[in-house]
Amino acid sequence: MEYKIVFSDIDGTLLNKERELSPFTIKIIKEVKKQLPIVLISARMPQAMHHLQEQLDIRELPIIAYNGGLILVNDKPINSVEIPLDTLKKIHNFNSKNKLDLHLSLYYHDEWYVPEFDFWAEREENNTKISPQVKPNAEVIEKWTSESKAPHKIMAMGDEEKIDQLSDFLKNNFSEELNFYRSNKNYLEIADKKISKFSAIQHLLENHYKLTTEDTIAFGDNYNDVEMVGGVGMGIAVSNARQEVKDVATQVTGHGKEDGVAQSLQKLFSL
Repeated sequence: MEYKIVFSDIDGTLLNKERELSPFTIKIIKEVKKQLPIVLISARMPQAMHHLQEQLDIRELPIIAYNGGLILVNDKPINSVEIPLDTLKKIHNFNSKNKLDLHLSLYYHDEWYVPEFDFWAEREENNTKISPQVKPNAEVIEKWTSESKAPHKIMAMGDEEKIDQLSDFLKNNFSEELNFYRSNKNYLEIADKKISKFSAIQHLLENHYKLTTEDTIAFGDNYNDVEMVGGVGMGIAVSNARQEVKDVATQVTGHGKEDGVAQSLQKLFSL
């Protein structure tokens, strides 16, 4: 099978232990790019992906952000799916009324708002190399109401048992409307149920590249990668991936923090 496009998740899959691109990964991807497109696909916001594109010399290529909620081609949206603003209000009210004090980061396109610059905001800034704007959740909701905007993603961060409470609330009230998953025990990532990384890949392939999923290679590690890795022509899990990802993968490569993606690409394309 001659594959024609590669998609790669970022966190847990492509970056090393310093949460950076290794020189070897940069070298291999630059070589692969001469043969076929390499598209980054992530829960991240676009701005937190662009600097990685620049290092890999793929800045002109599309990106898929927010787990498929936003697809950009030439930096312009070709598909955008947001969480209803009323749903955000209900999540904010649950957090406030129950005094959970969970940090709710709110994202729309390249806007990232945090209620305060706390431990969680600092941690995410270090991880993504992007600085947030500080504004209470209620004020962001008011602002977005006046601007007819709604979030592409809500990231809840806090104590494990409080994240459990929010997760239970979402299961009981929004299981038909929202996708939510634990990226770790202290993080709950929330998006609209209509989107996924795999649905975004399908949209980009059909509407931009005119390719099929059988033409496609995809790398991933976490719960939000399961459908993508299982649905493409060759789905590859890094060795540190969740077992659910490995179970649907065509093959398993090396550890994400140890150039697993680059090792696999080097073999696949005889570099």
